[in-house]
Amino acid sequence: MNTDLRTHTLIIGCGIAGATTALRLSDDPNHHITIITRAREAIDSNTGWSQGGIVTRGLDDSPALLVEDILRAGAGLSSPRAAQILADEGPGLVNDVLIDRCGVKFDAEPDGDLKFGLEAAHSTRRIVHVGDKTGEAIINHLLDTLALRPNVHLLTNHTAVDIITFPHHSLDPLDAYEPMTCHGAYVLDRKTGEIIRVLSAHTVLATGGLGQIYRNTSNPRGARGDGLAMAWRAGARVVNAEYVQFHPTTLSVRGAPNLLISEAVRGEGAALLTPNGEPFMEKYDPVWKELAPRDVVARAIHMEMLEQGYENVLLDIASKRPASYIRERFPQLIETTARYGIDPTTQPIPVVPAAHYFCGGVLVDDWGRTNFANLYAVGEVSCTGLHGANRLASTSLLEGLVWGDRAARDIAANRRDAVTFDRVPAWEYRGNLDPDPALLEGDFSALKTLMWHYVGLVRTQERLARADRELRHQIHEIESFYRSARLNDQLIGLRNAIQSARIVAFAAYRNPTSRGTHYRADSHESNAGDVLLRRQG
Repeated sequence: MNTDLRTHTLIIGCGIAGATTALRLSDDPNHHITIITRAREAIDSNTGWSQGGIVTRGLDDSPALLVEDILRAGAGLSSPRAAQILADEGPGLVNDVLIDRCGVKFDAEPDGDLKFGLEAAHSTRRIVHVGDKTGEAIINHLLDTLALRPNVHLLTNHTAVDIITFPHHSLDPLDAYEPMTCHGAYVLDRKTGEIIRVLSAHTVLATGGLGQIYRNTSNPRGARGDGLAMAWRAGARVVNAEYVQFHPTTLSVRGAPNLLISEAVRGEGAALLTPNGEPFMEKYDPVWKELAPRDVVARAIHMEMLEQGYENVLLDIASKRPASYIRERFPQLIETTARYGIDPTTQPIPVVPAAHYFCGGVLVDDWGRTNFANLYAVGEVSCTGLHGANRLASTSLLEGLVWGDRAARDIAANRRDAVTFDRVPAWEYRGNLDPDPALLEGDFSALKTLMWHYVGLVRTQERLARADRELRHQIHEIESFYRSARLNDQLIGLRNAIQSARIVAFAAYRNPTSRGTHYRADSHESNAGDVLLRRQG
């Protein structure tokens, strides 16, 4: 049964950025919005997994102070214009969209005022939370609000295969003389196995990040670079791909996933210790210590593990805060660690660094527009320039909110109808070979290990050159298989992950200068603010 669709706006992904775009567009009842997500439940996104918080304006805060913190954390590569947009518009959107329209109830003081937290590299308390389930609370309220909008059509269990672009997919040869334009996407219905056309006047990539290309990651299974790879194949500009932020603290228990231990735990005073109970962060950043930028903290842990042979280090909040406070402030931490026999109120938590956030992505302007007409990118898949070489803690949710809103405003001002089906070919089914899931999982596992060792926290020219050689071979093998097999979500994801990994590895290879999250151990040039790099000589 053919279920091809036409819609005014197609949004691929349903985290805070995609959901905000849809919410703003849905204010016009005549504007039809289709959201697709590969997940079975729409909440399963990077936003839903976010524990920390979202930046707003603190009591002793100002836009200028937030801009200063963003630029400092970005190691000289953040866009001052993007930082100013975020600082000017973000706090108001937290109030107007999340609190007033969606009813998110952030933690409050006894008098009802918002409770502001402090996180790494922030010069003042400006982070608001919902316990340690901030992302989950935000996306649940956004989805509940969207469910009341009859002009929003949400499709779960649908995986984007490729975006539809002209002239590449056009049936009219004369479109070769027209500008590059996006007209929707080919989409796999995971229940039926059919690949349908979803034609749209505007297409928004909101697919999140790519943490799953690494062995250790805090990201959900769908964060495999789908949007990045699709945009790259089409010819969209991709920048800053070498800058992958590794979260310093994820749970390290044999057989358990790398569950995120929120930045806010260190913000509330937790100390990093060796397995012998010795603090070590002063050696790497004597000023900020545990609250140093994430790249410094993550590499410090990595160095301690490499030099001393530790399997992990320890994060101690138990000796810093009363048990009652820890239970109230971090209920998800208590719940998560209890599954693996750990009680943070009485003992330190074993932690390791893990791939967490992609600072680069599809290049966009101030309104989320790419170099393709009618193609937008918002959230982690995009590069607004805000994060530069290293993201300031808790700015990611706010960036998704701000640029989701901005993209929607730009789309609303230019609403038009999608092209008709007679201009776009139906999907061509090329193979009927069912992929072997064991082989696909094995290939994905090999990719993760390769990226962890060769394109991880510490990089060298030799490691990156080997990664590039092996990834080129893997791409050739998977592309051949892709064109002869019946497509499923696992194969589509593997193809996208390998291509995204190659983008990251090649960008890292071409950049010999250590800066922010991109640390070259063989570099003689560095960002002047990189304390860890100076320590290593």
